[in-house]
Amino acid sequence: MKKSSTVLFLITLFFASPVLAQESVTKISFKEAVKIGLQNNLALNQAKNNLVTTTVAKNSSMLQLAPSVNIQGNAGRNDGNSFNQQEGQVINGVLDFVGANLNVSMPLFNGMSTITTFKQTAFQNDAQLNLVKRTNQDVITNVANQFLRCLLDQRLALIQEKNLETQQQQYDQIREQVLAGSRPEVDLYNQDYQVKNAELLLLRSRNTLRNNKTILATTLQIDPLVPFELEEPAWDVNAADADVLSIEQLNQTAMESRSDLESAKATEKANRFGYYSAKGGYLPSVNAFFQYGSRYNYIHPSPEDNFFPNNRSFNDQFLNDNTQLTYGVSFTIPIFGGFQTRSSVVRSKMNYENAKLTTSNTEIQVKSAVMLAYQNYRDARASYEATNAQLKAAEISYNFEKERYGLGISDIVALTQATQNYTRAQADFESARYTLMFQKILINYATGTLKFEDIP
Repeated sequence: MKKSSTVLFLITLFFASPVLAQESVTKISFKEAVKIGLQNNLALNQAKNNLVTTTVAKNSSMLQLAPSVNIQGNAGRNDGNSFNQQEGQVINGVLDFVGANLNVSMPLFNGMSTITTFKQTAFQNDAQLNLVKRTNQDVITNVANQFLRCLLDQRLALIQEKNLETQQQQYDQIREQVLAGSRPEVDLYNQDYQVKNAELLLLRSRNTLRNNKTILATTLQIDPLVPFELEEPAWDVNAADADVLSIEQLNQTAMESRSDLESAKATEKANRFGYYSAKGGYLPSVNAFFQYGSRYNYIHPSPEDNFFPNNRSFNDQFLNDNTQLTYGVSFTIPIFGGFQTRSSVVRSKMNYENAKLTTSNTEIQVKSAVMLAYQNYRDARASYEATNAQLKAAEISYNFEKERYGLGISDIVALTQATQNYTRAQADFESARYTLMFQKILINYATGTLKFEDIP
């Protein structure tokens, strides 16, 4: 009785385990996958951190236009000769002192270096902001490509499962016919090969699916050991035709919306103002300064020397006697500095020239990307229509050939060929369907209008 109970428990556990495993599998939709990717992507998070840095640099350079203010102070003791302002003479003894100064400095002219530096950092901040936007779109597109590949692998695995089921059914039918003597035995061996081949294709398709899901998990920065399933998008394949404009309109939109192009233009402007700032080193600089301070001194008496100084109070000294106000204008005229300014100017100019080349190259890349996206869309639309017609023809051919073989007016070779054509047509159609389904995302990426909020 105990042994039968144990067997019953093991059988129950065996059948319950797949159910529990299925319940623990997480389903991820495309929008959820993109959201996870945007949250965890390394390059995007680093770009956001760099944006914080450029924003602080921009604010700092803007505040450089205002006066700089600081307070300096000191306190100490001097043992020896020192000049005492209250006594008006040099004394030899122990002197305690406390002093403080308020310093204000205001740049009046420095070759416009402060203003150009502010404009440089402002455009650097704009460039980084556009880089964050483009990196955001890069993540969405990368996740979309890998998600599409996994969806297609799932569909191909289902097709191979159905193909294996069909091949097994045909094998069972042929075996019965061989046993009845209505079919040659060689047909059974041929069909057995087709069954084994279908098992191999199913094994390969499942392995490809597992590999691509691992790559997707790595992109999303999630644990690849935790099982997950991809939710089929409920998208209308014809939605890819919505809002697809002409190539001229798409190109115009891209030139106005592409963040990487805007980033290149902002970088070019930043380097131009950096060049102007470096040239300001050739010119004199003029600064206004203001200083207000005071000091307190305490001379220690020396009874051995019969020295008893008359120390005035802290308020008398610090607030009245020792106050000092200094203000004026200072200037610096550069004459020779070992060609450091020239070196900085040449380096800044070359950075500016390289930035202009980068902008021109980016414009060409944007136009090329739009052209490729538009052509790929048209090819995807034509492929979808062609594979749809091909699938219908292959299905009809397979059904007719299956019926002909059942009536004994066709051979196993023709049936095998029709089955293979039908399976291949199903795979081609699913590939074309998913490719067309994601074309709208790729076109929006090429034109720079791709947003997470627009994902259905």
